[in-house]
Amino acid sequence: MTLLGGIVAASALVLSGCSVTGATSNGGAAGDGTGTVNVLLMKQAGLTEDDFASIIDQFEKENSGITVKPTFVSYESLHDKIVTAAPSGTYDAVMIDVIWPAEFASKGIIADVTDKFPKEWEEQMLGGVLPTAKYQDKYYGVPMGPSTKLFFYNTDMMSKVGATDADLQTWDGVLGVARKIKSAGLSEYPIAWSWAQAEALICDYAQLLGAYGGEFTDSSGKLVINEKAGVDALTFMKASLDEGLSNPGSTTFLEDDVSKTLAQGETAFGLNWESTMRDLDDPSISNVVNTMGVMTTPAGPSGDRPGVNGSMALSIAANSKNKDAAWKFIEFATSEASQNQFVKSAMPNWKNSYTLPEIIATNPKVLGIADTAFAASILRPAVPNYSSASQIIQVEVQNALLGNKTPQQAMDDAVAQANKLLEG
Repeated sequence: MTLLGGIVAASALVLSGCSVTGATSNGGAAGDGTGTVNVLLMKQAGLTEDDFASIIDQFEKENSGITVKPTFVSYESLHDKIVTAAPSGTYDAVMIDVIWPAEFASKGIIADVTDKFPKEWEEQMLGGVLPTAKYQDKYYGVPMGPSTKLFFYNTDMMSKVGATDADLQTWDGVLGVARKIKSAGLSEYPIAWSWAQAEALICDYAQLLGAYGGEFTDSSGKLVINEKAGVDALTFMKASLDEGLSNPGSTTFLEDDVSKTLAQGETAFGLNWESTMRDLDDPSISNVVNTMGVMTTPAGPSGDRPGVNGSMALSIAANSKNKDAAWKFIEFATSEASQNQFVKSAMPNWKNSYTLPEIIATNPKVLGIADTAFAASILRPAVPNYSSASQIIQVEVQNALLGNKTPQQAMDDAVAQANKLLEG
């Protein structure tokens, strides 16, 4: 399969849900296409603040009547910031995660932009990213490109213990190499994870769940992570901590913490978003420049090695008073010309981008494995009140990691609580 073919075939997430507030997205106003556009953005993985500053500068030069004012918050703050700001129309455009369209669209928080979404984009964009901001066959934003977590490894540490890429093809293989690295005194804790009580934990768990052959829900939509695959994945996580192979600080780490431990040469292995390679090869912040490798997530007992769908999108806030100008910015920021400038930070939406040698050469380590990485992505639960269900799972996974419950008891409790919530 080709690079383009694999990404086009990537799994898509189309969520469904029901309105909690009864609100519609008919508020706000179009405006006259000029003025100030207030944009709420994320300042973690993906495009950096400097990347967005460049995009905004270029946009304002081409649209002299529009001023863009960005606000950056952490991913952990983004969802609630969008929700609390929605009634007042504080922001004209907001960045949303792939797991939020059902909630935000049904609550009237983001605007339907189907009539603005050019029909040809459906042919020009990667099939796997199109549903990122889609709900009930309507578009509520424009994708920012495909995204998944990859497995990063320190080739210098590996060579010192006689290990090669072939030894990392399974999670058991990773643990074996980690034991050698630890025994050689190269790293006290060879593996770092983002297992803080946050969505980052669910993303890591999702990839291990998939590697063990599991899924979050059954065909009826009920959570089934208390079945064998879900419990085995969590047991693996707990055992890696108990053996001293995974950094005990992982239970407080987010993705930025994993990047820092890798960049400082303190740890050998870590799962993180594709933009991590940009930071690891940056000599101003990294001690491991040109010594890091990257591959798709290792396989588990099932033989599967899925990524996790982590795509983002830009949406118009339903109560914005300047929707036309907001759309102009979104259209510009997500264009092929804009996205092709920043492929070290984020993958492009556009099929054509993956046919250009100059684009592939810009980020060869990541683009070289994108075919496999994006072809098989595990989806987080496609439920309308996902955020509440996720918080329940986060608490119970941490209960197991911290030794407060067995993995089986933690997953049984998570399923009981979350399914009751979903049924309610």
